[in-house]
Amino acid sequence: MPEAPKSTKKPISSIPLEYNLIENNRKTLQFIEDVTTNADEVQRRVLFEILSRNANVEYLQRHGLNGNADRETFKKMVPVIKYEDIEPDITRIANGDSSQILCSQPISEFLTSSGTSGGERKLMPTVEEELERRQFLYSLLMPVMSQFVPGLEKGKGMYFLFIKAEAKTPSGLLARPVLTSYYKSTHFKDRPYDPYTNYTSPNETVLCPDSYQSMYSQMLCGLCQHNEVLRVGAVFASGFIRAIKFLEKHWTLLAHDIRTGSINPEITDPSVREAVGRILRPDPKLADFLEAQCGKDSWQGIITRLWPNTKYVDVIVTGTMSQYIPTLDYYSNGLPLVCTMYASSECYFGVNLSPLSKPGDVAYTLIPTMAYFEFLPVHRNNGITDSISVPKSLTEKEQKELVDLIDVKLGHEYELVITTYAGLYRYRVGDVLRVAGFKNNAPQFNFVCRKNVVLSIDSDKTDEVELQAAIKNALSQLQPFDATLTEYTSHADTTTIPGHYVLYWELSLKGSTPIPPSVFEDCCLTMEESLNSVYRQGRVSDKSIGPLEIKIVEPGSFDKLMDYAISLGASINQYKTPRCVKFAPIVELLNSRVVEKYFSPKCPKWVPGHKQWCNGNEER
Repeated sequence: MPEAPKSTKKPISSIPLEYNLIENNRKTLQFIEDVTTNADEVQRRVLFEILSRNANVEYLQRHGLNGNADRETFKKMVPVIKYEDIEPDITRIANGDSSQILCSQPISEFLTSSGTSGGERKLMPTVEEELERRQFLYSLLMPVMSQFVPGLEKGKGMYFLFIKAEAKTPSGLLARPVLTSYYKSTHFKDRPYDPYTNYTSPNETVLCPDSYQSMYSQMLCGLCQHNEVLRVGAVFASGFIRAIKFLEKHWTLLAHDIRTGSINPEITDPSVREAVGRILRPDPKLADFLEAQCGKDSWQGIITRLWPNTKYVDVIVTGTMSQYIPTLDYYSNGLPLVCTMYASSECYFGVNLSPLSKPGDVAYTLIPTMAYFEFLPVHRNNGITDSISVPKSLTEKEQKELVDLIDVKLGHEYELVITTYAGLYRYRVGDVLRVAGFKNNAPQFNFVCRKNVVLSIDSDKTDEVELQAAIKNALSQLQPFDATLTEYTSHADTTTIPGHYVLYWELSLKGSTPIPPSVFEDCCLTMEESLNSVYRQGRVSDKSIGPLEIKIVEPGSFDKLMDYAISLGASINQYKTPRCVKFAPIVELLNSRVVEKYFSPKCPKWVPGHKQWCNGNEER
């Protein structure tokens, strides 16, 4: 990890570096200018490259492409697909079939998506060169940012970065999240000196598999270097808030370490202890300062109090992460919340060219060299529920409705469809985007939502079908008491850290035997056991999701909810109980009618990898 300059004076040897930095930034911004100006030409070339390289792969042969690499033939012959359509091919690769099924290059590993299929993480094939493509998109971010916040090269970034559990497929290929793959790669670990990637966290603290030791050591290093920090962040808003809550809970231990210059014995990882030891020195003044600030009654503005030179908070606050904006504003004293890039396990897509825009105005410019992009028009059902209609399978007519990158229309909404260098062809990502404007000839998109997602706290995504199935399983616990569920809804409660799922249940009790609290607690646990592996990993391993809660509301509560919706203009004929509520007055209405509440008594079972790979493992 690069060291910060020892002196504020600029040595002669730094002048070429600064000159190169300016020149590198200029070249990067010119690249963005060029590819957005020639967006359609670049997209044609990208598709030609992908199809030419993979002309002989089984998947394209199966669909009769026969080596053609032009856009028109590709659209005519290759169908628009979802994950389930290629799952058999993915399974073959995972089980050891090394033939050219999806890609002419060897599949190097699988990237596990936060989206699920059959309750398990989706497996996205990738190849070695994709790491370079992802690294390239990262390299665009800071030259863009430097236009708006100059001088960032003169300090450090305090970013809380973590690896997650990984597994191996039966063939031995790794299956892990995209960021774990990146942090463990030489692109991250052995990166050349770059003042924009000068972080307070040594690599060893990021790569520590123990989440407590990783968080503790990264926070300690961030505090020791607090005056050098110019920007703070994490991947998601939820992760950064967890870091602040961690500080709130452990600041006395951290202050002790700073005062004595010795790291807490609970940190047992030798490489972490050695890395922190290179930074940690006895500093009673800093310990006094930390204790004085953290000991105050209010933690409002704690970020700017402890890290006074911070210019902005770099976290994702679009989509479901927008629920954390008020908390971030509280802790940061209203510092700019910056969303720099748009990416997924399937592909890295684009960057935010106006990074200081308000969270509600964030628009991402898709970089035309990253993949071949198409867009499926999305239609709103009606103005009352504002729900989004995205068909699961496309008719021949709907397949022809897809438009290219430069042909999208301002204000219209689309589902993103991608063709990648790693073997995905006309693949529906599941993200709904709205055209907000254009950078030259390349559109800029607001992220609207992930289709079909009802509940999300962190990287988990639970849809209505899955939620209904989990509730059905839980209700079996109530059958002996002759109790039935009259109506229900849900809410992602982020007022607690970590956030947690809340289910509001209205029951019809016909039996005379009271239902013991333990039965409702079992209902909570049964629901958690029924949810997908991403949710259960968040509960068990990542500690990013709190115990599920069931709130029993008094009879007639959902009639009150309907009355309220009708008072706001909903049609009584079209009204359906929402399966998830976010609107604060509705949440308050439901909470005002709660008569009992219960939490899951323990974590659900979870092991890394897919169930079919883990038969020999004992679940924990």
